[in-house]
Amino acid sequence: MVLNPVRAKMVETPEGYRWSSYLATAGRTKPLPCLTTDWVLGQFSGKRGKAEQEYRQFVKWGIGKQSIWTDVRGQTILGEEDFADRFIDHLRRHQEVPEITRSQKYLKRPALEKLFSEDILRNKRKRDRRIADAVDRHGYLQREIADHLQLNYATVSRLVSAQEQISNNKT
Repeated sequence: MVLNPVRAKMVETPEGYRWSSYLATAGRTKPLPCLTTDWVLGQFSGKRGKAEQEYRQFVKWGIGKQSIWTDVRGQTILGEEDFADRFIDHLRRHQEVPEITRSQKYLKRPALEKLFSEDILRNKRKRDRRIADAVDRHGYLQREIADHLQLNYATVSRLVSAQEQISNNKT
């Protein structure tokens, strides 16, 4: 968080943004009463001076590096590919749990661009089946599909309903 102003190119260094907690945590100013720095500094060392020095070095090391938040998947999973894949499999097995958000349930779903290739778009029957599939299997909202395909939302809704009718008649 203390590097956000640097990444946004508002300042060149964290010291340049006075509204951040950086200066107080780094030992450069006295912390405001509402700011607790002990826990953060305790992660670096048990001695305050050394902890502040290590904290400054840690923040400096992050300048120019990509934020870890860009690697977070589904708003909650951060880690190596194998590690994240284990949680994705767990989420798939629990898709019916309402507390698991849509973005977490469908982490590995294909992009709309991939689902709606030129081949699919040329054939209305295939396109319509793929629209229903995108909603049912991949968790896309009808609005997302309508926007992507530049169709009216009501059209997509009707197509999904029609595909459901076709599926129900087959069973």
